[in-house]
Amino acid sequence: MFAKLIQNASPLSKSNEIKQFLVVLPKLDESLDEFQKKHTLFGKNALEALLLRRKMKPEEICGTPVSASLESGSLCVWVMVNSRESVFEQQTCIRKAVQLLLAENPEEVHLMVYGNKREKRLFAKLVVYTTWVNSSILPSRKTDNKKEARKPVSRISLYGYKDKDSFALMRASAEGNLLARELTILPSNELTPDTYRKQVKKIARKEGWKYQEFNLKKLRKMGAGAFVAVAQGSDSDDASIIHLQRLVGGSRKTVAFVGKGICFDTGGHNLKPTRYMHGMHEDMNGSAVALGILLAAAHANLKVNIDCWLAVAQNHISPHAYKQNDVVTALNGSTIEIINTDAEGRMVLADTLTLAAKKRPDVMIDFATLTGTMCVALGSRYSGIFSNRDDLIQKALVAGKLSGERILAFPMDSDYEVDLESKIADIKQCSLEHDADHILAALFLKRFVSNTPWLHMDLSASRNTGGLGAIGSDVTGFGVAWGVQILLEILQG
Repeated sequence: MFAKLIQNASPLSKSNEIKQFLVVLPKLDESLDEFQKKHTLFGKNALEALLLRRKMKPEEICGTPVSASLESGSLCVWVMVNSRESVFEQQTCIRKAVQLLLAENPEEVHLMVYGNKREKRLFAKLVVYTTWVNSSILPSRKTDNKKEARKPVSRISLYGYKDKDSFALMRASAEGNLLARELTILPSNELTPDTYRKQVKKIARKEGWKYQEFNLKKLRKMGAGAFVAVAQGSDSDDASIIHLQRLVGGSRKTVAFVGKGICFDTGGHNLKPTRYMHGMHEDMNGSAVALGILLAAAHANLKVNIDCWLAVAQNHISPHAYKQNDVVTALNGSTIEIINTDAEGRMVLADTLTLAAKKRPDVMIDFATLTGTMCVALGSRYSGIFSNRDDLIQKALVAGKLSGERILAFPMDSDYEVDLESKIADIKQCSLEHDADHILAALFLKRFVSNTPWLHMDLSASRNTGGLGAIGSDVTGFGVAWGVQILLEILQG
């Protein structure tokens, strides 16, 4: 449940009630007294006393929020934001300030923005989005009753700027991000392919999307051998490829989102060691991101048709599981030599991308927690992208800067493909060497997109300890805000 937003024309001058306030200031090139002559700064005396006690200058709180209690007993947090810094840096700054408020478990928060018209608009968008995306409660199974359970914020009051659309796009992005994180956090015994499918069907019914399901029986009959090879290791035939469709009257553009939905990844016969198997309930994050973008686009009423494809399965070890040196035939007719059963993500995506490409979308984008080498290359603060179109790479990079979700483009030069050459099949699934596996995985996927303009995101930033950018939880929902932004870039283009 998202907090109700109340927009007010001007900041409060005083308040006798105990509340939580956040004051967002631009980077000042003047003293607080000079600033006060132009603006009535909320909590100025308390801020001055705080700075005096800490022997700080006002400009020293740029990027570093500070807090103090007011005479009424209310908590006030002040932060300066440099509007010339990157969106990511601004989001990080605002998030740290918002977290100081949320630590007190408030039912209502009061947000105040200062500066010129451009700065107020920028800060208002940032602070409202960051509050929305962090004030809802993520799933938890803790039963410790010693501390009062945190409640979601029910009301946000904004002072200093009024948006005629009530930040509809920001709210939609926050809703999509929250959905992605909620699904990703669920333990694997709760989010199985069967229960996942039921949840998606329920959401589709509520939102009015067309729902289509390709179950394992149907996929076997169709010849989707790459997907089936992974799914056949599970003791129940609950794996499926889910197709959701959102159609908008009058729209001539269709974008397909494809997501890897491995609800748990043991590695199969190439079993993961304990350290690397822990957390593999989050290997379905790519599908959750694709679903989150679809929800955000629908709630923001973006004028674009969307096909959303979710490859939902598990990678288990069993007598029926696929093995090294197996050769399987994918839906597009390509034969694949199995090298490592832990490279299952590219297998389920291969057939799902083939299905998506048959619909001839204008653009196709897939999301997956696909390779460990991308995490080695970038850590968990960026995600990597690949594309078969230079103009799509440029749109993606712009979307990354505007959304605050940072990405880096990687090459897919053809000479890398020598490592995927097989003596017994059309292509190897991967290489036994782990050098540049993120590039090899992208080249493998490229075989299944036909000539569709396509972009692949390897979600190395799906989890970052302590949060990332605007997001305060370890699970970041990275890709949802970027996905909304690239839809805007595609529509404008």
